[in-house]
Amino acid sequence: MIFMNKLFPRLYKKDIYDIDYRGLYNRGFRAILFDIDNTLTTHGTRADGSNVAFFKNLRDIGFKTCLISNNKEKRVLPFAKAVNSEYIYKANKPSKRGYIKAMELLEVKDTQTVFIGDQIFTDIWGANSAGVYSILVDPISPKEEIQIVLKRYLERIVLFFYKRALEKGRSND
Repeated sequence: MIFMNKLFPRLYKKDIYDIDYRGLYNRGFRAILFDIDNTLTTHGTRADGSNVAFFKNLRDIGFKTCLISNNKEKRVLPFAKAVNSEYIYKANKPSKRGYIKAMELLEVKDTQTVFIGDQIFTDIWGANSAGVYSILVDPISPKEEIQIVLKRYLERIVLFFYKRALEKGRSND
């Protein structure tokens, strides 16, 4: 079960709009790291007006932001520019290297950092390994590459045990 805890998010929400960002800020968090594809937008889609407004709102609250993606720079850079965020590309998640690099870039500690993503075996595992507060959101779209679709079946098993642990009062939060 200890390995399972590395896969359990600290918080699980429907989407990025279902998260209390002011509450996180009031708890001492100062930076939010995001996955892009299927967390902020669908795979390969450019940032739109709602993404730009969302990131502006986070900055207005007081957050620093960084995108952490396993994708290439040609995918990540235009999105980061559009939302005015720092970014790390080819992060090789679940390696904690990208998370640590993002925290150094933003000049924050792990205890001040939140990561939000849609995949357990890359996003959440990596965030937890880096000591970052992890938030899992449901994927925006069911249309995904085959390797991700296959991982989603395994994620359902992890989510079953996560929800069971929550019911028994053993939440990670």
